[in-house]
Amino acid sequence: MDPLRRTSLVAGGFYVLTFASIPTLALYEPVRDADFVVGTTPETPVVIGGILEVIVALACIGTAVVLYPVLRRQGETRALGLVTARVLESACIFVGVGSLLTVVALKRAEAGADALVTGQALVAFYDSIFLLGQGFIPAVNALLLGSLLYQSRLVPRVLPVLGLLGAPLLVVSDLGILFGLWDRLSPVVAVAALPIAVWEFSLGVYLIVKGFRPSPVTAGMVAANAR
Repeated sequence: MDPLRRTSLVAGGFYVLTFASIPTLALYEPVRDADFVVGTTPETPVVIGGILEVIVALACIGTAVVLYPVLRRQGETRALGLVTARVLESACIFVGVGSLLTVVALKRAEAGADALVTGQALVAFYDSIFLLGQGFIPAVNALLLGSLLYQSRLVPRVLPVLGLLGAPLLVVSDLGILFGLWDRLSPVVAVAALPIAVWEFSLGVYLIVKGFRPSPVTAGMVAANAR
């Protein structure tokens, strides 16, 4: 298989895989019960949600690492910034999952009523780090990757435009949550996150189905491989 086509397939697959965490909204619902640590609510959904988020974190790193050799030909600094931002995003996901699995550990250890406040604090910590890792940082990713793809024309320009327009909406949404203007489950948050979600999913599907469009970037890579 052509190396560029292989790159686009793997990168697209990783992008689609990042949507594996969608069910976690429902899976994490039990851990939000005030008496989860001492109650009879099952912890299995929380563990499954944690596994899905770990998969997403690894896929996030994969998207940037796989695309880096291509994107650096358009802008090495921004391409490296994308890798860094994706690693930071994944680190936030790992820490967040760790906090929820600690709540599960408290429940399994039968820590008792004394651990209720600790469990609630860990859930609140997860929400806070989610706001940073899966709220603000994806907006940075969209600006970096969107600008690189828009300039290089590796994909139809309408795709990176979605990301570039969605980034400020996501930041405004996060600020609204931070200042208490709306809840994290507010329809405003869902609408603000939609352009970024469509951008990343559409990009993944396009890379899988079509691959990179011919451009000076791909031409340079083909020439370099032919030497």
